[in-house]
Amino acid sequence: MGANVALFFLLLLLQFAAPATAAAVIGFFALSPASVMHGWIWQFATYSFLNIGVLHVAFNMLALWFIGSYLEAEKGSRWLLEAYFLSAVGGAAVGSALCWIHLFGAFPGMMTAGSDGALMGVFAAFAVFFGDLEMYMFPLPVAIKARYLVIVYMLIDVALLFAGGEKLAYFTVLGGALAGFLYARSGPRRGAGAAVSEKVYGLRNEYYRWKRRRAARKFEVYMRRQNRDVRFDREGRYIDPDENRDPNDRKWMN
Repeated sequence: MGANVALFFLLLLLQFAAPATAAAVIGFFALSPASVMHGWIWQFATYSFLNIGVLHVAFNMLALWFIGSYLEAEKGSRWLLEAYFLSAVGGAAVGSALCWIHLFGAFPGMMTAGSDGALMGVFAAFAVFFGDLEMYMFPLPVAIKARYLVIVYMLIDVALLFAGGEKLAYFTVLGGALAGFLYARSGPRRGAGAAVSEKVYGLRNEYYRWKRRRAARKFEVYMRRQNRDVRFDREGRYIDPDENRDPNDRKWMN
């Protein structure tokens, strides 16, 4: 939220002081499938921070604050951040692919910007975990369950798409919703970052265990050459030959 609001005001000031530079910045960071194919892959993420219009950024950030607070309390801030960026990138990827196949007359030269795709992905994830929570559909004073509210918003986007709206923008919204839904249903329980960390540390620990077992085998060979028998378990831990002996049995004493 802080990044979105800060960049909005910076862009607003830039548009006032240097309109040509502001237009160049938007063209450089907004999403354009044609530019992405020429290597501008950062647009998959940066477009979601360019909210054009006061009402646009205000409503998006209020919705993100309301929905994100539930998800952050349930899944943690890292998980929420991953869901946001995955939805933004997923929406951009879907939108770009559909433009390249010219679906509904879309073409790669189109451009879009805004956090709508990322926000819809977070909203879809919210519906997975809090689907029965009743919410009000703005601007109507009608209470509706979260899962149905997401479906209604997506149907509105589909209707606007068929009505000739900004095709790339609606593609990214629908693609972001799909990405957020899939991440909430099938993603790692504690987030992709935690899953990767666990995998890395698991490999590191397995390497240390392998070194311990290897050292134990070498030590066993060495001790046999000294006419002494020592044993280690499968994890390379030393097995004390006296650990199961009766402390009152003195036959082993010299």
